Amino acid sequence: MTDTTSRPPLPDHLCVDPRSPHHVAAVFEHDIGIRFNDRERMDVEEYCISEGWVKVPAGKTVDRRGKPLLIKLKGKVEAFYL
Repeated sequence: MTDTTSRPPLPDHLCVDPRSPHHVAAVFEHDIGIRFNDRERMDVEEYCISEGWVKVPAGKTVDRRGKPLLIKLKGKVEAFYL
């Protein structure tokens, strides 16, 4: 049986990058799953449930700072704890 009282609620907009204003460190202490268009994705960098989009890396392409280039995909987004 899992204890869900110690987990913070998942925000509507969440980002993996700690420099982002949408990064919530307490959420990343637990394993998170993202279901996009009824398919689980493991490569999501950022999501917004209310607007219905996720940002994922565009292959192996990186910008001049070495960060992956992200593309925005629109569809049905669900976030959940594993």
